[in-house]
Amino acid sequence: MRNLKSSIVLITLIFFSINSYCQKKFKVKIEEKYETVNQYYLVDEKENILHELDTSKYYAFLTENSLKHFAVFGIKGESGWSAIDSNEKILFKVYNSVNGEPSPDNLIENKIRIIDKNDKIGFANEKGEIIIKPQFEVITSFQNNRAIFGKKCEKEYWEKEKHENGCNHFSIKCAQHGIINEKGEILKFGNYTFEEIATEINWKNE
Repeated sequence: MRNLKSSIVLITLIFFSINSYCQKKFKVKIEEKYETVNQYYLVDEKENILHELDTSKYYAFLTENSLKHFAVFGIKGESGWSAIDSNEKILFKVYNSVNGEPSPDNLIENKIRIIDKNDKIGFANEKGEIIIKPQFEVITSFQNNRAIFGKKCEKEYWEKEKHENGCNHFSIKCAQHGIINEKGEILKFGNYTFEEIATEINWKNE
């Protein structure tokens, strides 16, 4: 019985240690290696290097740089933006917040928009945990614990023709809009315009 209890304690300690390490906060240290190539390091709060990232793999880091549970990179061979933890594990894909420009979403009210392979949008929290699974065609960031989503949406390109190559700027128009809370629960939905919903909850485009 004593051996069994000792084994349980040991397993618990190992699990706690692994879990704590996975939740380690870190930030990105950047050094210019060549004119067009940066060397990225994942470092802890004392600037100790956790990982030296492969320059042939990681090509862009554009987000605000402070101690977090994940960092957002452009990674060769991966579409869009990828959030990685301190072990370089990809946690989820990050939504690009500006149409036609490289602009990965940021944490707002401790939530960041994420996207799946079907271009559906959801949310992860500051710990890198998915808290609202991707399910929305379009959705805003949260303000005062509310976010506005749209359904039956279409892209309207700014120019008459879509460019086959290069960036394309467009607006998104939706036939229906609604509101969710922090748990992803729908509080209101119907044939409302975005402006009607935004005015009702005092949502401001910042």
